[in-house]
Amino acid sequence: MRTLRFKRSLTFLATSSLLAITVVAIPTAARASTPVCTTAAGVTTCVGVTTDGAKYQFMAPANFNGTAYIYSHGYRPNILVAAGIPLVGGLPIIDLPEPVPGGSPALAAALLGKGFGIMGSGFSRQGWNADEAVKTNIELIDIFKKQNPKTTKVIAWGNSLGGFITQALAEARPDLISAAAPMCTASNVIPMVNVVGDALWGIKTFFDPSIKGGNYSAGAAGVAEANLDMQKVLGVALSIQAAMAVNATAPAWPATATAVPAALKAIPSRSAIMLVALMAGLPMRSAHLDSTSAPSFIPESQQTSYRLAINPTLATLENIATAAVIGILLTHDIEQRVGGAFFDNSATNYTNRVEEERYVWNAALSGNTAINGMLGFLAAAPRMKANPAAVTKLNAMLKVTGKISDPTIFFTGSEDPVTFGGNQQWFLDRYEEQYAAEWAKNKKDRVRTRPVNKVMAIWDFPPEKYTKFLATGLPDTSFPAVNGTNHCNFTASQYLAIAELLAYASANDMHVSGGALLTKLRKAKNMTIDRDYKAPALKYFTPN
Repeated sequence: MRTLRFKRSLTFLATSSLLAITVVAIPTAARASTPVCTTAAGVTTCVGVTTDGAKYQFMAPANFNGTAYIYSHGYRPNILVAAGIPLVGGLPIIDLPEPVPGGSPALAAALLGKGFGIMGSGFSRQGWNADEAVKTNIELIDIFKKQNPKTTKVIAWGNSLGGFITQALAEARPDLISAAAPMCTASNVIPMVNVVGDALWGIKTFFDPSIKGGNYSAGAAGVAEANLDMQKVLGVALSIQAAMAVNATAPAWPATATAVPAALKAIPSRSAIMLVALMAGLPMRSAHLDSTSAPSFIPESQQTSYRLAINPTLATLENIATAAVIGILLTHDIEQRVGGAFFDNSATNYTNRVEEERYVWNAALSGNTAINGMLGFLAAAPRMKANPAAVTKLNAMLKVTGKISDPTIFFTGSEDPVTFGGNQQWFLDRYEEQYAAEWAKNKKDRVRTRPVNKVMAIWDFPPEKYTKFLATGLPDTSFPAVNGTNHCNFTASQYLAIAELLAYASANDMHVSGGALLTKLRKAKNMTIDRDYKAPALKYFTPN
């Protein structure tokens, strides 16, 4: 197994290019059985609503080849988020359908030009909507087939929460689809929300005890509390970042860190934020910081400490901005669904959570004495308790087993700070078990051939070095996020490559391999099949 390049990621879900959605106006009077269709430039576009009120859109060219893609979009907020919050602040609640990733007209045109159909729903509920979304997708496939009776195959794909929905659809109705691609996928909701809880509790405990971090009130009061939490967490990150810009080695704790004793504040605050990131599983590489670079023009004596401690901390702070926003939205969302607080860390041993990381990132954590002091503080801090009834409802929400029946492609960025590599790895581990069981059965039945491998795992690794520095010595964050970092940060070429690989798998009931596969991945860029790479498991699975 390859040694881990960098520790991975935190929270979970996803927003996917919400502003890029382009759809035809959908009449509110449309019924599931009677889509409203128009034809232009050789493409028929149909819109309508399913029986649960979800808006949909599908398109088919005049030379439709019988294969259609159904796309499931990622997590969208179901509350109004205050202006100024990264990613989603100030946007309305969006329920428009998204028939291709990001609603990209170019990607839609490419697929339609090859004779494929495309379809997608806005779903009847935003937020964590997997239970509803699978039912909607099943109905939408039926609507599409009735409108396009030549349909012979349906390919499912989706991003983030949409990746989870894709897998859930494939498990629930393998008869309806012929291939699937859960991309930058979330896994089951329970490990996701618990990882979120660890991160929020750590930030609250170290940096601002007024952060709720969960147990939000019902109704408008809870929405206000979640918005305020987002602002407070981002305020903590900005405070630490600003202090490091002045003096990266000074303690400089935020003024809100009122619960931390004076003796602990002798440790730099950057070490505490690093510890929170590590115990939650946040990646140590971000959109602009590679965790290993230092400005070439600073004294040599300072470059080592910059590489070992400063760069990783700044990367952590950059990732927290994305992770915290989605994490708080998810926590509030799930609590409203299940009727109360579900996160419980009353028995969690955070020392065990960072048993390996404390040595890998020892310099960034300011050494063993500092690490022991911080862990001791966490061990004595008040914990969060779950509402048993809420936990029962959480456990009843839709889950997947990871069973693969049709050719499936998993694709994710190794440094995704929301749906991190451990999510994809969980599915790969489940399939490894499934494949071993199938091969054992073949041998028992005296079948000498191995089962066909139905899973292709593709990783998007960022380059080893990519941090740029300003003349002031500060990192340059003005350039676009590096591929392999950020959330679902894929290129049009990568999406098209996935679509073409799915088309082959759908038509042949197996994945393309050999030179044809490698050529396609090379042309798309930053797509790697590495059978020796294994992403770390989500921290939820770390023994307490």
